This record gives sequence, C-alpha cells and structure tokens, in this order.
Amino acid sequence: MAPAIPAAAVPSAMERPHFIGIGGAGMSGIAKILAQRGAKVAGSDAKESPTADALRALGATVHIGHAADHLASDATCVVVSSAIRADNPELARAAELGVPVVHRSDALASLMDGLRAIAVAGTHGKTTTTSMLAVALTELGLDPSYAIGGDLAGPGTNALHGDGAIFVAEADESDRSFQKYDPEVAIVLNVELDHHANYASMDEIYESFEAFVAKIRPGGTLVVGEHSGARELAARVRGRADLNVITVGESEGSDARILAITPKGMTSEVTVALDGTEHTFTVSVPGRHYAHNAAAALAAGSRAGVDPAALAQALTAYTGVGRRLQLKGEAAGVQVIDSYAHHPTEMTADLEAMRGAAGNSRLLVVFQPHLFSRTQELGKEMGDALALADASVVLDIYPAREDPIPGITSALIVDAARAAGADVTPVHDKGTVPDVIAGMAIPGDLVLTMGAGDVTDLGPRILARLSS
Repeated sequence: MAPAIPAAAVPSAMERPHFIGIGGAGMSGIAKILAQRGAKVAGSDAKESPTADALRALGATVHIGHAADHLASDATCVVVSSAIRADNPELARAAELGVPVVHRSDALASLMDGLRAIAVAGTHGKTTTTSMLAVALTELGLDPSYAIGGDLAGPGTNALHGDGAIFVAEADESDRSFQKYDPEVAIVLNVELDHHANYASMDEIYESFEAFVAKIRPGGTLVVGEHSGARELAARVRGRADLNVITVGESEGSDARILAITPKGMTSEVTVALDGTEHTFTVSVPGRHYAHNAAAALAAGSRAGVDPAALAQALTAYTGVGRRLQLKGEAAGVQVIDSYAHHPTEMTADLEAMRGAAGNSRLLVVFQPHLFSRTQELGKEMGDALALADASVVLDIYPAREDPIPGITSALIVDAARAAGADVTPVHDKGTVPDVIAGMAIPGDLVLTMGAGDVTDLGPRILARLSS
C-alpha cells in the first residue's frame, strides 16, 4: 500500500493529483474544482462518459481503464475513494513510486479550508438539498463553491470553484468520511440504517452522525429534518453549549415550520415560517420530501447569514438535478422519468410523488436493485415499495463495489412485491427492457427508471423504442 498522508499536508499535495475512479460523482467534483484552481489533474475511470469529457474540457488527463502506466511519475498524490480496491494496479504503482495516497474525503476537506462550509448529510436527500442551496446562492450572486453527488440541471455540473466565501458540500456518511469536515452549518435530513457493509446497527449509525456533528465549528448550527432518526440525533447532541440546533418540519414547534405544501403538477408551492416570517416559494420537483429538502436549505442558508426572504425566492431557480425525478423525454404519449432512489424510503417517497403527479395515469417502474448487502437486508421493503406502482420490471442486482452474496438475488424483491400485491416482472437481460416496456406502455403512462446503477442508461433507449 502506498503511504497515507497527514490531513495537514493534503493541500500541498494537490498540485498534480491522480484520481483513481475520476468519473465518479464524488471524485469528479473534487477533480473539477482542483482543475479550476489551476492544478494539473489526471486520473482514470472504467469507461468513457460525459463526465470524462467535461474533465478533459477543464484540462484534465483522463485515461480509460486502470493500468499502472496511467500514473505519471511526477504525480504528487493519488486520490482514492472507499470503492477502490487494494489490488488496483495504479494504487500498486503508487506504492512502488512512493506517491502518497489521499482519501477523497480528505481532499474535499482541504478544498473547504478557509471557507464558510455548509455540509449536507442524511441517509436520503443530500444531493437535492445541496443542489438547492448551490443554485439559490448562485442566483443571489454569492458565487459559492460546491461539490454535489449529481449534475445540476441548469449548469450541468456537479462541482464549481466560486470566488465567494461559502462552500456547499454533500457529506457522505456511507464510509464515515463525513467526519473529516468541520462545517459552520450542517444539515442532517434523516438518519436510517443503510450501507450494511459498513454499519452493523443503528447504534453505529448514530455514533457516526454524532461524530459528524461534533466537528461543527463552535457557535455553528445543526439543522435537522423531521425524520425520527434526525430528531433522535438532535436530542443526543443538544447538551453541547456552543451548538445551535434548528428543527425543520410540518409539526408544531418546528423552528422552520412548513405550513403548506400545495401540489401543482410537477411542482409544489411551499410556505415556511422561519423566525416569525412566512415565506412562500415554488419547488420545481413534486413530492413532500422535496419540499422538506427546500425548507432545510432555507433554514441552513439563513443561519449562514443569507437573507431568508431573498433566499426563499432564489430557491425557485432550482430546476432539478440529474437522476432526481428527471424527465428524460416523451414518446408515443409516454413520459420517461429517471430516479436515483435505491433505498426503500427513497423509493416510496419518489413513487408517492409520481403517483400524485400522475393523476389518473398509470405508473410503470423499471427497478434495478443496488448492492447485494442492501438487497439482503432490505429486499422485502423494496418489494413493498414497488406495490405503489401499477406494474414493475425488476432487473438483476447491480453489484457496484461488492462481490455476490450466495443466495441473494433480485428474486427476493420480486417475491416480496408479489406478496404485497404488485404486478411485477423479472427481467434478467437489461437489453430487452425497452421492448418489454414498449409492450406494456400505453399513451398517458409514466415510466420511471429507478436505481443507483446503470438503469439510468435505459431511459433514452426506452424513448427510442417507443418512437419506432
């Protein structure tokens, strides 16, 4: 293994960084900001992508595939995420050359040095809430820096180096890496058991989130959502004298209280009472959970010193983020929408939102489970969620960074969905899905591709098949 590097030395090592897995959502954002700051960025990824092209446009060198000779001899560090395996040839080459290794979280923490950081955490909703804040602050001319786990619909990027004082960052709890950050304001939207390869119990989850909260700067603010896990976290940390806690939700007594959520097709009108003043604004994505995300963004931004009335109106500029109920197009009277939901809570929230937006239209879902460990622990709940659709297609498990677990297949979800009364069809060949959907869909239907893997690739192919 190549030598690790102390956190204090990370900034000076970022002159010529090499990223293994540079095309990933988290890694690419850091690489983009470093390139915009003048670093000589290089890296590798498994396949070509629009992200790779965007990085090259910023001057980065992007290799496709992983090979030892991709690592330049003058690299000042190698940046990795927790998904990179120890036998990666570029990591092995770094050890031979004595090139230090920097974890993605340490690299991101170094980018926030000297700035007023707002870190957004939670089991669900991080990307959307971070995006809402980034867009609204940009709309107000504050020129924030940001690093997000998805591409904004407007600027089409997941990261930007701005000249303003605020840095908005998505804080990932999956591998405990969010404990590296020391934000001025932190948001915790919800706390649930997930990432089963890293957390064995809710006690471990709470301990991890408490460690994250402990890093909030003295006098800083923790904004918590209405989810029971988030409120439990707030109760656990309220004894800290130098921490302000702001609650967000519809319940009476919430510091930022959501007074109304009025659905209007694919948008919602939301009214939030904050510090004695009501603010009404439009959220461009349907669903109650997105309204809660916007209210949390409003509360956090106000505690960072932004005028809440101006911020509320600026939130209307948010037009979505890739894979968060993103409309991919319409063909033959059928709309195709893409969802990143992969945890049962997220699946239920997005399906309820689309059910509300669909009216009398049918909702068809193409679901791809993500990770064997998650399917093993939550397969039944995923199947229960699919009962909210009129009909579903379930693909094989997308393994991502995991090896198969004997006996764990998507059949667990199919069986649970059928037991819950769902109309569900297992499909093992992803390439046949466009034909399957074309045989099911009728004008007026909504088709939702759902999951954190490569199911997103199916949207354009389904539209092309419907058009043929």
